[in-house]
Amino acid sequence: MSQLDPPKNLTKNVLLGMFAGVFSAFIFFYFQELLPQTVFNGIEKYLFNLGGQIFKNLLLLIVVPLVFFSLVSGISSLSNMVKLGSIASKTIMLYLMTTAFAVIIAIFFGWVFNISGYEGEVGSFNAPSGETSLYDTVLRVFPNNIFGAFVENNMLGIVFISILFGIALNLTDDLTDKLSKNFEKLNIVFMKIVLIIMSFAPIGVFCLMGSYVMDHGLNIFGDLIQYVLILIFVLFFHLIFTYSIILKIFANLNPIIFFKKMRNVALFAFSTSSSAATIPVTLKTVTDDLGVKKDVSSFVVPVGATINMDGTAIMQGLATMFIASTAGVDLSMIEYMQIVLLAMVASIGAAAVPSAGTITLALILSSLGLPLDAIGLILAVDRILDMIRTSVNVIGDSAIACIVGNSENLLNKEVFYK
Repeated sequence: MSQLDPPKNLTKNVLLGMFAGVFSAFIFFYFQELLPQTVFNGIEKYLFNLGGQIFKNLLLLIVVPLVFFSLVSGISSLSNMVKLGSIASKTIMLYLMTTAFAVIIAIFFGWVFNISGYEGEVGSFNAPSGETSLYDTVLRVFPNNIFGAFVENNMLGIVFISILFGIALNLTDDLTDKLSKNFEKLNIVFMKIVLIIMSFAPIGVFCLMGSYVMDHGLNIFGDLIQYVLILIFVLFFHLIFTYSIILKIFANLNPIIFFKKMRNVALFAFSTSSSAATIPVTLKTVTDDLGVKKDVSSFVVPVGATINMDGTAIMQGLATMFIASTAGVDLSMIEYMQIVLLAMVASIGAAAVPSAGTITLALILSSLGLPLDAIGLILAVDRILDMIRTSVNVIGDSAIACIVGNSENLLNKEVFYK
């Protein structure tokens, strides 16, 4: 067994942890009157909440160094720097294409199923502030302080710094006595840290799922059931149909094998609700299980976690239609086109701000003159939907990595079909 092999039976153990967390929290939640309130609060806070947050923190702890060393080592090892421009252009083009298609199918199915709004009373809601404009998003790509970008977890800036450092290291490798080899070794060390953390994944997932059920119970849908069901349907449609089609057309790869190998990544993304926290697992799977060379995976995956938000774009399209119906507003074709363009632009900057989905949705609603108060309805059911959206996002990142890798002859198909 290699030192860099994942823990045995990881998928089975994570699933067991997930169901055990849901079941145990279900018992506590629905029979909490049998326990003293202090005991219930203690279990919720110190078992589920604390355990889940520690697990997420451990994953987030290594995101920045792993992205940095992965990108630097990948770029510094490129024999032809022209290839980097080719990888970058294909990656960004494919991400924008899938995001646009995600919004379009969301609007299409919203129209097919005639999504209706909420008929009850809508309470007041104040959207959180944050940098959402295209100007601010572009500016974050070029930070004025290297260390500030790392401290602030500015992923757009970190990716840019890593690319710049990797290019410089590549061009001066002969002058620095092959310094790039040290970055490759450091990258291996951080991948090992990922595997160590992954060995605790069943416990972490148990706590994360239990924390959610302890807070909300299982009755979360209420009067928004139509919106929830349509959104889940569109997310799975995009996941299975869109990614299968582009994998087959652009890379001639078997989608069934791809989805089978992505199950661990999907579970991690579902349980953490964070594309950034899932980067270590995604990188490991894309490189070792799907056969994408690190020259490609080390660029495509971190960039995708930052700008590729297909699941969020789908939510924004359907949520806008739902809120428009709630407000009694009939959207025109021009306004539907606005939704597509705004969702694409907003998704690029979404990862750079807190409460990203809420802020970007507020941006779209404001542009169309729709009431922001209705966002409160979306938030009522958004937690479980966000978990599914994150899985869609990271699987999309991996699919694009395979396509770009294949186009650059940097995909080992023997590993993919192994």
